[in-house]
Amino acid sequence: MNPQLFLAFLVVAVALACTPGVDWAYSIAAGLRQRSFAPAVAGLCGGYALHTVLLVLGLAALLAGLPGLLDWLTAAGALYLLWLGFSTLRSWRGASFGSGTAGVPAAAPASQFRIFLQGMGISGINPKGLLFFVALVPQFVSPDAALPVPVQSGLLGLTFVLLVAVIYSCVALLARNLLQARPGLASRVTLASGIIMVILGALLLAEQIVPAVSAAMKHA
Repeated sequence: MNPQLFLAFLVVAVALACTPGVDWAYSIAAGLRQRSFAPAVAGLCGGYALHTVLLVLGLAALLAGLPGLLDWLTAAGALYLLWLGFSTLRSWRGASFGSGTAGVPAAAPASQFRIFLQGMGISGINPKGLLFFVALVPQFVSPDAALPVPVQSGLLGLTFVLLVAVIYSCVALLARNLLQARPGLASRVTLASGIIMVILGALLLAEQIVPAVSAAMKHA
């Protein structure tokens, strides 16, 4: 691969992964509420790994070229974020650290797979993640490199997955360690995480509803 392009991709990928958003909110909530935040982070990485597979197979560009499908994916992702956000808000008062600092037991091991699936749903269903791979990754692929273009795309995608795993783990770990001395803040941070998910879900849904309503009013 082209070393200069790869280093430039690292800079951009780190900057994007370090930008707070719904992934951060979910990582922080998992760090505060679960015994281990690893399933949540693994789920988020799994969603981006899925995008990488789609990119390598050439399906990402095909899906991005179908506006109707992206609209449905956006609506589905928005509804999912709203559901997850409201679920977080319902339990914010009982939020505690994974060790049970505030006297509330951590999540049962049986729920870890569900936590993984929730994280995978957040990053996997989000159409903006798909567009990120379609619009950004190809900019750092060199046709003149020794490796084939699909291999380069896969390596760049997996690099992003690895960066996300490290950064989101640090976010969840720092949230837990920094607030461990102040367990009363666990519920407030969980509340903020739930609000962020609801707001982002509502904005995504509004992006689909407002144009549709405006178009319907014009034709009325």
